[in-house]
Amino acid sequence: MKKIINEPDNYLKEMLSGIYIAHEDMVTCTDGDLQCLVSKHKKEGKVGIATGGGSGHLPLFLGYVGEGMLDGCCVGDVFQSPSADQMLAVTKEIDSGAGVLYIYGNYNGDIFNFDMAAEMADMEEDIRVETVLGADDVASAGPSAPGEKSTRRGVAGIFFVFKCAGAAADKMMDLDNVKRIADKANANVRTMGVALTPCVVPRVGKAGFSIGEDEMEIGMGIHGETGIRRGKIEPADQIVDEMLGQIVADLPYESGDEVAVLVNGLGATTLDEQYIVTRRIDKVLSEKGISVHRYYVGEYATALEMAGFSISLLKLDDELKEMLDSDAKTPFFRQ
Repeated sequence: MKKIINEPDNYLKEMLSGIYIAHEDMVTCTDGDLQCLVSKHKKEGKVGIATGGGSGHLPLFLGYVGEGMLDGCCVGDVFQSPSADQMLAVTKEIDSGAGVLYIYGNYNGDIFNFDMAAEMADMEEDIRVETVLGADDVASAGPSAPGEKSTRRGVAGIFFVFKCAGAAADKMMDLDNVKRIADKANANVRTMGVALTPCVVPRVGKAGFSIGEDEMEIGMGIHGETGIRRGKIEPADQIVDEMLGQIVADLPYESGDEVAVLVNGLGATTLDEQYIVTRRIDKVLSEKGISVHRYYVGEYATALEMAGFSISLLKLDDELKEMLDSDAKTPFFRQ
């Protein structure tokens, strides 16, 4: 393992300490718990938005707490869920009388703890909590039937849900409408990723799986979950064509649609490579008659030092476009 760290057991605490030092004007912790991060900018009467999940994915999740986006985040150890008590502490801190919306990825440990926190918030604190589960990874499962719970994982596309819901809350919409917009964004975003290398959890000290030097895995998850195909590395254009083809066909996205595109580096893929990918995405979408309103290129949801990238598309209407274009200012994202 090659990492610029001290003791692996101190990884989370020391990382969070650095976050609070570097961004003391934007975020603080509640109840003295470094893992309970909240925005310093509180708007009375505004719907609070909270997220959370394991660390190792920066900027996801805590990097989007700030003006125009999220109000709080619970941070677990690397790839581990935060506790229900921590989530409750964040919920109480960010509630301004209008209720709280939870937005987080579709993972069993998170669901169990967040649901428990929501029940405690209702019964003990009289805080209404609603939930939206990010489930945008088309490689992880097939589409769910109408009315059925999705079994897809939440990955980088949750950024779009954060952005749209955060803007709605900032415009002082009520909880029902903030959730409606979050649900709409969630229903219209699709993602697929590709990995070239594994990642190493600091406490473990070695990779949990291996990929050959000349191999890639299409559809691998952000914790190393098995993808849909492993094979020899191909040219960038071929990789994009395969991933984008499956993304476009899933919703489906059609000629005449307008979308936002997120090209997300998984931790060890250069911006140079990400822009090579962006060039091909633009060509393919143009040929399909799909126009792009905005591109976001960079690291938005990583997996430690994993090499690879993901593509996310958000289908837009006028309302989502307004939310997406709204200003935001967080430690890791400004618009």
